[in-house]
Amino acid sequence: MRILFLGDVVGKPGYTAVLQHAEPLRKELRLDALIVNAENAADGSGLTSRQYRRLVDAGVDAMTLGDHIYREKEIAKTLETSKRIVKPANFPPDAPGKCWTIVKTSGGSSFAIVSLLGRVFMRPVDCPFIAIDRVLEEIGDKTKQIVVDVHAEATSDKQTLGRYLDGRVTAVLGTHTHVPTADACIFPGGTAFQCDVGMCGPYASIIGRDIKRVTQTTRTFEPCHFYVATDDVRLCGAIVQSDANGRATSIQRFERRIQ
Repeated sequence: MRILFLGDVVGKPGYTAVLQHAEPLRKELRLDALIVNAENAADGSGLTSRQYRRLVDAGVDAMTLGDHIYREKEIAKTLETSKRIVKPANFPPDAPGKCWTIVKTSGGSSFAIVSLLGRVFMRPVDCPFIAIDRVLEEIGDKTKQIVVDVHAEATSDKQTLGRYLDGRVTAVLGTHTHVPTADACIFPGGTAFQCDVGMCGPYASIIGRDIKRVTQTTRTFEPCHFYVATDDVRLCGAIVQSDANGRATSIQRFERRIQ
């Protein structure tokens, strides 16, 4: 399979860019699947049900979220009913949403998508190692293509999970910090890895937010709303190629400047 995984979609600039370019990218890059972390689509925090539907209609096969998952309350119903979006698998069992899902592509193949939340400098969550072991046992032989989104602050969290899952999943790709890292590689067991694939949004910013507003609050402690920035919009992610056994054969960083 050939999969493009796009990092955190930030606000209207990132959301609009994905809507406009999803289908053209599928054709240009000859993709079997397009996966998006839609964590920050709704004005920089959360995802609405309408945005979810429009992303699917635009050509997105599956979506992950993160620590802002329930910022838009209406998304809970979508998380319960849709087969294209997941909650972090190490959230409590009663939290709305599925811990994993398998998506069939238009070409007839299938892949599983899983999300995990890190624990360093993040909200308290269950153990991601126990959670992923449980999920992989549940997936079993239903599909060999498995993509794991690790939504975490610390590179140590992401690297440890990546090494732990080497040879057990197709790819472990990091999100949340919005800054693409230069460590895309394939581990010895055949798992593609990158600490953070970056964001889809405005790069003339502080991780997607207006520079002046963030700087003002940081310098003075005066509270103000952090508006989503608008300039230097890019789509960032990773392209992973895998064989029939679900082992990654290549990974390359993806970055496309939109405006």
